[in-house]
Amino acid sequence: MVQTNVSLNPPAVTWAQSHGIVFLTVCLEDCKSPEICIDPGKVYFKGVGGTDKKEHEVTIDLYDEVDPEKSLKAVRDRNIEIVLKKKEGSSGFWPQLTKEKKKYHWLKIDFNRWRDEEDDSDGEMGGQNCDLAEMMRSMGGLGGGDSKPSFDDLDP
Repeated sequence: MVQTNVSLNPPAVTWAQSHGIVFLTVCLEDCKSPEICIDPGKVYFKGVGGTDKKEHEVTIDLYDEVDPEKSLKAVRDRNIEIVLKKKEGSSGFWPQLTKEKKKYHWLKIDFNRWRDEEDDSDGEMGGQNCDLAEMMRSMGGLGGGDSKPSFDDLDP
């Protein structure tokens, strides 16, 4: 039996999917140079970060196969974003992220990105013909990033 392997300190992970893509977010702040390995049937993450600067590690055995060559990852200050491209001919929407139908305390659904199978009938990302590289560039935040937040409307 294949199991999702977890070290003693797994990072919090959120996930969502559309018809052809799986989004993973590893919620670990200040993680510099993490080790991320994307294989057709699993994703491995290992990195040091968080307020306690401890090592976190997890291997996720995926429900179905992905295409490592077309998958992307981006290390951000507050998290690590991974976009997995489902293999051609894979099973469409997955009933769960992991091969085993088991609940993990560190794995949660990302409802901000979640798309139901019925909502995704127009194809990838609601018919927007989404380019993965462009999507990853846009995931960095809103706007150019040079603007500072305005606190003018707050009472002193």
